[in-house]
Amino acid sequence: MSTPIWTPTGERIDRAVVSRFRSCVNARRQLALADYKALEAWSLDSPAAFWRELAHFSGTIADWGDGTVLEHGDRMPGARWFPSARLNFAENLLRHRDDHAALIFVNERGARRELSRRALHAEVARVADGLRAIGVGVGDRVAGFMPNLPETIVAMLATTSLGAVWSSCSPDFGVNGVLDRFGQIAPKVLFTADGYFYAGKQLDSLALVAQVAPQIPGLAAVVVVPYVHATPDTSAVPRAVPYATFGRAGAQLAFEHLPFDHPVYILYSSGTTGKPKCIVHGAGGTLLQHQKEHLLHTDVRPDDRLFYYTTCGWMMWNWLASGLASGAALVLYEGSPFHPGPRTLWDIAAAERVAIFGASAKYLAALDKAGFEPAREVDLTALRTVLSTGSPLLPETYDYVYRAVKPDLQLSSISGGTDIVSCFCLGSPVLPVRKGELQCRGLGMHTEVFDDAGRRVIGERGELVCAAPFPSMPVGFWNDPDGSRYREAYFSRYPGTWHHGDDAIETVDGSFMIFGRSDAVLNPGGVRIGTAEIYRQVEQLPEVLESLAIGQQWEGDVRVVLFVRLRDGVALDDALVKRIRDTIRRNTTPRHVPAKVVAVPDLPRTISGKLVELAVRNVVHGKAVLNRDALANPAALDLFRDLPELAD
Repeated sequence: MSTPIWTPTGERIDRAVVSRFRSCVNARRQLALADYKALEAWSLDSPAAFWRELAHFSGTIADWGDGTVLEHGDRMPGARWFPSARLNFAENLLRHRDDHAALIFVNERGARRELSRRALHAEVARVADGLRAIGVGVGDRVAGFMPNLPETIVAMLATTSLGAVWSSCSPDFGVNGVLDRFGQIAPKVLFTADGYFYAGKQLDSLALVAQVAPQIPGLAAVVVVPYVHATPDTSAVPRAVPYATFGRAGAQLAFEHLPFDHPVYILYSSGTTGKPKCIVHGAGGTLLQHQKEHLLHTDVRPDDRLFYYTTCGWMMWNWLASGLASGAALVLYEGSPFHPGPRTLWDIAAAERVAIFGASAKYLAALDKAGFEPAREVDLTALRTVLSTGSPLLPETYDYVYRAVKPDLQLSSISGGTDIVSCFCLGSPVLPVRKGELQCRGLGMHTEVFDDAGRRVIGERGELVCAAPFPSMPVGFWNDPDGSRYREAYFSRYPGTWHHGDDAIETVDGSFMIFGRSDAVLNPGGVRIGTAEIYRQVEQLPEVLESLAIGQQWEGDVRVVLFVRLRDGVALDDALVKRIRDTIRRNTTPRHVPAKVVAVPDLPRTISGKLVELAVRNVVHGKAVLNRDALANPAALDLFRDLPELAD
């Protein structure tokens, strides 16, 4: 067991929300759960009791019906949670109605807006009235092609208050990327801004919407939010309606109460190997899971300022939005995190007194590469927690955060995904933090690691799984009436067990290490190698900004090929190649050492910033990449086609 890099004080443990929850469970259930580990064990052994207690503790607004919590608990898929319950997702997020801040918006140009809980409620009521007036009702879809604006949160809450289903993607998708998503679900209403700002540029959205809208069947209205221009020109957009006049001011907000598993969101897989899967999430499971993760794992407290750098096309936006239910004020940022420089997000964190700061692992690593140390530049006395996701957080980045951000905070690498709109492994404010490890499994989540034969292994590499039902399992996929695509996606590898597709280790103390997607694992000579192990080493070199590794089929085996993006002015000469290989060999094994090291000017990534190893592997092997519009920089893929360095 490695030495902790941070250990919570007794006072912090006593004040943590999860400690209060444990005390409440002990009192209500006549138990004697002595510590967090005992609570975790109870949550796994008594799932129905755990989720009922969470619903009570979080103050979830619902009619729970006959009280049954779990039906068909031996089926996976097929289990049903709270089958008699009826609730409304938006009602729970809007339960606080006073003059405290609900939404704080800042963009890269320094504009700032604040919306109180009372004002948010009124705005949601107005927009819901507009939706109802054009016929939006239970089960209809409403889509957002929006930047991360307060209006996006408003539109989502208005939609879900009616029992309609919300779906969104960020405005940097191209025409085909939008149609591949919204074209499948046929929304009745589309919300769009007129444009957005990024890295100092002003970008238009309406020209693309003018192309997309006529191709969406049954689209009744396009609601246009003025963001770039005070009075946008919407003449080319069919059925355009100004946001300011959509719905009646002073309208009353009514909440449609629906079954626990009624759809609330449709999210999308990355779509880099074909049309994205449309993943349907239920309202009750999403709500309870997010409240558990916010309250018990992230220690969100009423009136905390909660920030996550995200677009509206990444599940972390949905996760962030649910923070309203716990009484947090959401800090929304729109723009580049590095414009005009690396201190942008940290200036906001200081000015808004952010308590929980979230970003991608790549962002934190890029700060380290840039040599920026927030602790030297801004006041972070309010900051208690830093969250990281999107890819494995390298051990060196743990060192960076505790050295350059703040020595006394909970640093949580969290991992789950769009598939469950939540986490399998994450953090705890009452457990120590160890470099390279995710502190714990989610409470109530039977997260384990299986070997190829489907046996649980501890301390060995294998496949991340969940061995029992949990409330935030998707309702299913859109247009998958018999559920066959859903079952194939998650239950074909290990029948009756959710297979998530991450390459992981469960440690002896119940923490986890994740090395990346298991379908991107390299197997030279039959030895299993995670790409993150290579990235960890090579990206320590100052000349290397980032890297991407694939396995290339070669002479009846697989050889490791490493692509590197170098700093401006640095050339990949023999000396640098040798340093890269020596660094990898010295800190891993000879099997990890790439047979080829190739410099490229760019690496392809999804809209949410994840590197697409599988797409690069396909290009290198002459295979088609079916959905280039899912990428933020699709032209980068062409850099990997017919590379002469890979021909020998």
